[in-house]
Amino acid sequence: MGNTTDRRSTGDTRAAIAAERRELAAVLDGLPPEKWDAPTLCAGWRVREVAAHMTMGFRYSFPTMVWELVRARGKLHAMTDRCARRDAASHATGELAAFLRDNADHPWKPPVGGIEAALGHDVVHGLDITVALDLGRRVPEDRVRILLAGIDARTLKFFGADLDGIELRADDLDWSFGAGTPVSGAAQDLLLLAYGRRLPPGRLHGGPCERFEVAQA
Repeated sequence: MGNTTDRRSTGDTRAAIAAERRELAAVLDGLPPEKWDAPTLCAGWRVREVAAHMTMGFRYSFPTMVWELVRARGKLHAMTDRCARRDAASHATGELAAFLRDNADHPWKPPVGGIEAALGHDVVHGLDITVALDLGRRVPEDRVRILLAGIDARTLKFFGADLDGIELRADDLDWSFGAGTPVSGAAQDLLLLAYGRRLPPGRLHGGPCERFEVAQA
């Protein structure tokens, strides 16, 4: 099968980003208050921290972002964690959803990775929420394919994903990645594995699935 490629124009990718942000804003708008304090697939972050992080690029100017990074001594993950926790506490949930919806067409993208990385940022963090809450949301296939096509060794290293000895096989579209013992599941769930996430039990099949699952209390 092999790792298939799926190229889109910049305009198509921007349209996919805008649609994803609007759809996720609608999901957030529909959450009952207690769900905003539920844990997500982002270890240590509740829904409100993930939403705050997703909108950080719209709310922070470039100089502010640099200053926050300097304060964190250049440690990106420490900076984003501190900002997400602070902003989650200082903004109402309705504001966080509105930030995402009102900035659907904002040109923000991560410092590396280009426009596809911006799509990945929104899709994966959206799944951090919807998979953890078992909302049953399916990301449209065209968006998932764009991100699957970009998975490589650099992706795995950046997100700390350990897929040594594993072949990921999507059971809902023609895609695979890696070599070794097959682990299968929905393409969007396998995307999460490549981005270093652990999944709730029962979503994967074959191989050492427990290696990629959230530990149960």
